[in-house]
Parts: sequence; C-alpha cells; structure tokens
Amino acid sequence: MAYADQQMSGNKIVAIVIVGLIHLAVGYALVTGLAYSAMKKAIERVTTVNIEEPKPEESKPPPPPDTKEPPPPPIVAPPPPINISVAPPPVTTVAVPPPPAPVIPIARPAPPAPPAPRVSHARGVQPKGQARWAARIQENYPSRAVRSGTEGTVGVSVTVGPNGKVSACSVSSSSGSDVLDEAACDGMRRYAQFDPALDEDGNPTSASWGTRIVYRLN
Repeated sequence: MAYADQQMSGNKIVAIVIVGLIHLAVGYALVTGLAYSAMKKAIERVTTVNIEEPKPEESKPPPPPDTKEPPPPPIVAPPPPINISVAPPPVTTVAVPPPPAPVIPIARPAPPAPPAPRVSHARGVQPKGQARWAARIQENYPSRAVRSGTEGTVGVSVTVGPNGKVSACSVSSSSGSDVLDEAACDGMRRYAQFDPALDEDGNPTSASWGTRIVYRLN
C-alpha cells in the first residue's frame, strides 16, 4: 500500500505542476497579447484531462536471495611443451666376448694292468697207502681187548708234518674203551703215511687230518 500511495501522490504533484505551468502560460499570453480564444481552448483541454489513479498492485514478497555460489571455472591445464628437437636414440655398444679357448684333453696314463691271478699250489693232506696201513693197525688188536671181547670204533685227529708223518694224535670220538683208544693213536703214529699238505707256493707244511679206526673180532 505504501508503494501505491507514493505513486498516486506523485501523479497529483505532476498534475499540480502542469496546471501551474498552464496558468503561468495563460498569464504570459495575456501579458503578451496572445489570442484569448486560443488560450481558452488550451485551458479547456488541459483542465478536462481525467487523471485516473492507478490501481494499487498487490505487494509480492521479494524473492529470496540466491545463496548458491557460482561454480568455479574449470581448470584448464596448459598443453605440455612440445620439444621439436628429438634426440636420436642412444646407441648401445655390446662388447662381443672372444670365443672360449678349446679344451684340450689331458692325456692321463692308463691304469696299470691288474696283476695276473696267482696260481696257488696249496693242497691238503692226502693219505698214502691208507688201506695197507689201516689193516696193520687193526691187526695189532690189543690183547686185553681180545681177551675181554671188546669191540668199537675210534675217531682220531692227527697232525701230519712236512715229512708226511703223524706228529700228534688225539681221540675225537671214543669207542668207550681206553685200551682201543690208545691202540688207535699208537697205530696211527707207527703205520700211517701221508703226502704232506702244501702251501700256496707248493712248499710242504703241517696240516690236520682225521679218520676212524674200526675194531672188530672175527
């Protein structure tokens, strides 16, 4: 309403000013001798002007202030500098190694040949004429065993020396009669003959030998 009242008051002031100017003009015309009729018509036109007061406009609330800040301008990165002078690619030199030296095999002496296998001349005791001297041992049947009718088998183990003779005798299995056991070893020492044992070089050596003497009465 205040805005409408101010506008209407302004219009009135303008009308008053215009009327005042007209009166001044009329007075001036009268003073200067202007035609009365012309001035009269002009006064009538001016005075008959209808001054219409404008309708008061509804007051509208002022629009809210724009609180949005304008978006920042986009950041434009300057284009990268263009290096017109292009340097040539670096040249890499590779040192070529010399070829490896040839491998010369070292001649090694051949291993010595293995010695020839040694021929062994060793052998064991071998009885010589066993049937003959075994019969002589049995013929010397002890008289005490004959009188008592004692019979039996005696196992003996003898040591034959390099000369082929029995150097020692022992009973390996008894007949149960001391008379027959003693007679068996005595007969081996007296009658038994052997080819002695030989070592690897073929030399005669001592060795053991065993047998059994059977005593039977006819």
